[in-house]
Amino acid sequence: MVNEHSLTVSLEEFGLSKYEAQAYVALIAKGTISASELAYYSDLPRTKVYPTLLKLENKKLAIISKSKPIMCTAIAPEDAFDSIIHEQINKVNAMNSLVSQLKKASEESRKSRGSEEKRYFQISANNVLSQLQQMIEGTKSSIQIAVDQWGLGLLSECKEQLLSVMRRNLDVKIIVPTSLIGSESYKTIPDGVKIRASDVVQNCFVFDETEILMVSDQNGKAANFSSTEILGDNQSKLFSNVWKNAIRTECIADMTKSESQEIYKIIRIVNESGLNHVLNSMIVSKKLDADMLKLLEKNGVNLKSKSLDDVIELIDAAMQIMCSGHVNFDANSKNITVESKINSGHSLPWVSILDGYLQKKGYKTRMAFQTSNKGEKTHIKISKN
Repeated sequence: MVNEHSLTVSLEEFGLSKYEAQAYVALIAKGTISASELAYYSDLPRTKVYPTLLKLENKKLAIISKSKPIMCTAIAPEDAFDSIIHEQINKVNAMNSLVSQLKKASEESRKSRGSEEKRYFQISANNVLSQLQQMIEGTKSSIQIAVDQWGLGLLSECKEQLLSVMRRNLDVKIIVPTSLIGSESYKTIPDGVKIRASDVVQNCFVFDETEILMVSDQNGKAANFSSTEILGDNQSKLFSNVWKNAIRTECIADMTKSESQEIYKIIRIVNESGLNHVLNSMIVSKKLDADMLKLLEKNGVNLKSKSLDDVIELIDAAMQIMCSGHVNFDANSKNITVESKINSGHSLPWVSILDGYLQKKGYKTRMAFQTSNKGEKTHIKISKN
């Protein structure tokens, strides 16, 4: 059933008075009726009926008879409101045109002052995931991502979108904290995505070096910065600098979280004091010192309980990460080769750890160190005491 009250209110929004709206709705509902009947059905005061009918007639919404008693009929809505609708459309078009002109004037004013407005949109926590998925799917060339635990968890729910991007052979790079390497969220990232580890202080997604999505790990809200050439360029440069110095992760992709975390813990210890310790030891005693093993033990890493194969695998992974190096063990010749593609002693701490382990396990070692423009190499010949 049609609600006559709501029709009356709507007609008032079209510019009719309350009495005019009540009268027109009554005429539509009852057809041709007398003025007195109109007063009854529309709940108009009798003194207001005829003036109201005249106004409706002037607006071409009703017809009044010249006979007595006065009869009145409503003009059909599709005919009555055609001119009003066009009038409203013209007003809206005029307003849109005015807004466009004002906007153009505002932009020209800013450009004359050497400034240009850039916008960002705040996104509620409930809509961040869908926004991120849409932005990944819309990527044309590259995605640069730096995320903490919160951001990586969010990214793990975008596996299908990342797979779609990888099928288009786009460049996707992600920086995560070392503590997240090997985690469940980490393992959801598709093959082909390049991942490195470093300190991360924000959740930042840069798409095609221009569009940025920043997500808060405090409340889950996000801000989307569009058309931000300057900000996007700065964020891309910052990302590239961090990426260049970040730790590689490719060689530990199949390891468990505990195994990968142990490797990164050893890397951190060696980075902080390993090389200086070894070089100082060589200056004093003219030979590599086994105390590197003690240095690790002081920091909670015990290699003595591991097998030789496990230790070689661990050091091999660490050297791949740190200096594109490798450790090879020839069981027949009992010869271990520790090789680094970077010279200046980058392999020495790892050689020292391996030598210390071998001595603790009762092996006798003889070492030969060589360096060239292609890197450095250490040969360790082992035999049982």
